[in-house]
Amino acid sequence: MTYYGKIKNYDSSIGKGRITPENGGDILAFRKSDLKDEDSAPQLDQRYGYDVKDADNGKRYAVNVHLQAETANTVKEQARNQAG
Repeated sequence: MTYYGKIKNYDSSIGKGRITPENGGDILAFRKSDLKDEDSAPQLDQRYGYDVKDADNGKRYAVNVHLQAETANTVKEQARNQAG
Protein backbone atom coordinates (compact mmCIF):
# COMPACT_ATOMS: atom_id res chain seq x y z
CA MET A 1 0.00 0.00 0.00
CA THR A 2 1.29 3.43 -0.89
CA TYR A 3 1.21 6.15 1.76
CA TYR A 4 1.76 9.88 1.29
CA GLY A 5 3.60 12.52 3.23
CA LYS A 6 5.85 15.55 3.07
CA ILE A 7 9.60 15.68 3.43
CA LYS A 8 10.47 16.96 6.91
CA ASN A 9 14.23 17.03 6.33
CA TYR A 10 16.93 15.57 4.12
CA ASP A 11 20.70 15.72 4.56
CA SER A 12 22.31 15.09 1.17
CA SER A 13 25.78 14.82 2.74
CA ILE A 14 24.79 11.62 4.57
CA GLY A 15 21.90 10.56 2.32
CA LYS A 16 19.24 10.35 5.03
CA GLY A 17 15.95 12.08 5.65
CA ARG A 18 12.57 11.90 7.32
CA ILE A 19 9.03 12.08 5.99
CA THR A 20 5.89 13.17 7.88
CA PRO A 21 2.85 11.00 7.05
CA GLU A 22 -0.22 12.93 5.83
CA ASN A 23 -2.59 10.89 7.95
CA GLY A 24 -0.62 11.27 11.16
CA GLY A 25 1.58 8.78 12.92
CA ASP A 26 5.28 8.58 13.53
CA ILE A 27 7.75 10.40 11.30
CA LEU A 28 9.56 7.82 9.18
CA ALA A 29 13.23 7.75 8.25
CA PHE A 30 14.43 6.97 4.73
CA ARG A 31 17.77 6.69 2.93
CA LYS A 32 18.95 7.94 -0.42
CA SER A 33 18.84 4.34 -1.66
CA ASP A 34 15.08 4.33 -0.89
CA LEU A 35 14.45 7.17 -3.35
CA LYS A 36 13.18 6.07 -6.75
CA ASP A 37 15.12 8.99 -8.29
CA GLU A 38 18.42 8.95 -6.40
CA ASP A 39 19.80 11.73 -8.62
CA SER A 40 17.42 14.37 -7.22
CA ALA A 41 17.52 15.40 -3.57
CA PRO A 42 14.01 15.79 -2.12
CA GLN A 43 13.04 19.30 -1.07
CA LEU A 44 11.36 20.23 2.22
CA ASP A 45 7.56 20.12 2.14
CA GLN A 46 7.43 18.24 -1.18
CA ARG A 47 4.72 15.59 -1.29
CA TYR A 48 6.00 12.05 -1.75
CA GLY A 49 4.47 8.61 -1.99
CA TYR A 50 6.16 5.75 -0.15
CA ASP A 51 5.74 2.22 1.18
CA VAL A 52 6.48 1.19 4.75
CA LYS A 53 8.96 -1.48 5.80
CA ASP A 54 9.08 -2.97 9.28
CA ALA A 55 12.67 -3.61 10.36
CA ASP A 56 13.84 -6.39 12.66
CA ASN A 57 14.43 -3.84 15.43
CA GLY A 58 10.72 -2.94 15.49
CA LYS A 59 11.15 0.40 13.73
CA ARG A 60 9.32 1.36 10.55
CA TYR A 61 11.00 2.97 7.55
CA ALA A 62 9.82 4.62 4.34
CA VAL A 63 10.95 2.78 1.20
CA ASN A 64 10.20 3.23 -2.54
CA VAL A 65 10.01 6.98 -1.90
CA HIS A 66 8.85 8.86 -5.01
CA LEU A 67 7.81 12.41 -5.84
CA GLN A 68 4.05 12.72 -6.10
CA ALA A 69 2.59 15.06 -8.71
CA GLU A 70 -0.44 16.83 -7.36
CA THR A 71 -3.38 17.01 -9.70
CA ALA A 72 -7.06 17.03 -8.79
CA ASN A 73 -7.59 13.50 -10.13
CA THR A 74 -4.47 12.14 -8.42
CA VAL A 75 -5.47 13.57 -5.04
CA LYS A 76 -8.99 12.11 -5.31
CA GLU A 77 -7.63 8.72 -6.33
CA GLN A 78 -5.16 8.69 -3.45
CA ALA A 79 -7.88 9.62 -0.96
CA ARG A 80 -9.99 6.69 -2.19
CA ASN A 81 -7.02 4.30 -1.92
CA GLN A 82 -6.15 5.37 1.61
CA ALA A 83 -9.78 5.18 2.75
CA GLY A 84 -9.78 1.50 1.84
